[in-house]
Amino acid sequence: MASTAAQPNTTADRGNTRFFTIMAVVMSTIIVAGFSLNLAMGRSSFNVPWAYHVHGIIFMSWIGLYLAQHFTASSGNWTLHRKLGKFAYFLVPLMVAAGSLIMVVVAQRTGGPFFFDVNEFLISNFALVWCFGFLAFWALLRQRYTGWHRRLMLCSMAILLGPGVGRLLPLPLMIPNAWVITTVVTMIFPVIGMIADKRKLGHVHPAYWWGLGIYAGVFVASMLLAYSPVGYAITDWVIAGTPGAERPMEAFLPPGFTM
Repeated sequence: MASTAAQPNTTADRGNTRFFTIMAVVMSTIIVAGFSLNLAMGRSSFNVPWAYHVHGIIFMSWIGLYLAQHFTASSGNWTLHRKLGKFAYFLVPLMVAAGSLIMVVVAQRTGGPFFFDVNEFLISNFALVWCFGFLAFWALLRQRYTGWHRRLMLCSMAILLGPGVGRLLPLPLMIPNAWVITTVVTMIFPVIGMIADKRKLGHVHPAYWWGLGIYAGVFVASMLLAYSPVGYAITDWVIAGTPGAERPMEAFLPPGFTM
């Protein structure tokens, strides 16, 4: 059993692409839909500092690559799949860097969305973008082992769903638990993968236990840090003397706010 599980890609592994392609499309659609809805409703605009645009270009490039990799796998074009996959080694570090930068920029500019506490938005977000980078790079290192590669990538992609999911949920009505609810919803997607494994294979692939376990562990640790004296001190240090420091640390409803 152990030797079989450790074998590189097999024809059966490579042929089992439909579920992962559907999941890739659904997750990517959620992200795009969330941002599109905000633009359509006037909640956001393109009139923002350059860091927002750089962040958006890099992250949308990742979504395009993520979809392309699943479609090339579905069509059996493994040569193109491998060539495109090389871009991930460049994009993943860029995403971690851009994601880390934008957390600081947003925290200093506005304190983050009003329905999140500033400390949880800054510290937990920062931890999760690095968690994404770790899981995505681990998946790249396991690309010869399709079972691990696909499932770890799915877990890493689930982390990126937060902004899209958050823009689709009525988060102002979920204060003070909006951040926790948003994150837990994103974890549903690896769970769906686990259920699919159980139904198709009769067991859950260990990549899901590791991927979701690390994601959940990092989230819990980040929240403990965010609400510790150290977490509050870090947050205060980052936003000191900026507009972000002018809003309450806790989530709040702005005066006159309506849904």
